[in-house]
Amino acid sequence: QVQLVESGGGLVQAGASLRLSCAASGRTFSSYAMGWFRQAPEKEREFVAAIDSSDLNTVYADSVKGRFTISRDNAKTTVYLQMNSLEPEDTAVYYCAAKYSYSRLVRTYSPDYWGQGTQVTVSS
Repeated sequence: QVQLVESGGGLVQAGASLRLSCAASGRTFSSYAMGWFRQAPEKEREFVAAIDSSDLNTVYADSVKGRFTISRDNAKTTVYLQMNSLEPEDTAVYYCAAKYSYSRLVRTYSPDYWGQGTQVTVSS
């Protein structure tokens, strides 16, 4: 069982940066691939980024590539999403997610565990 708690969301202007954090409980955090998803109003939840358990592989949605960076600190059982050059289109609730298999996470976008979400609002 993995419990995920996001933090770091807020209201910023376009062009600003934010760093989201996701604190995970459980002793097996280092075994899980981690990801970030987001859901904008009246839109379906979409994949943003993922990182494997060993911190060797990452993948990003085309819409955030070059602006967002996912990272993890296994000692702190925390995964981060550094978001730079934010755009109004990035406004959404951001969810942290975990899945035991990295390959399945990035292929199916179907995590085993979800956080409760944190709101990010980017004004123009």
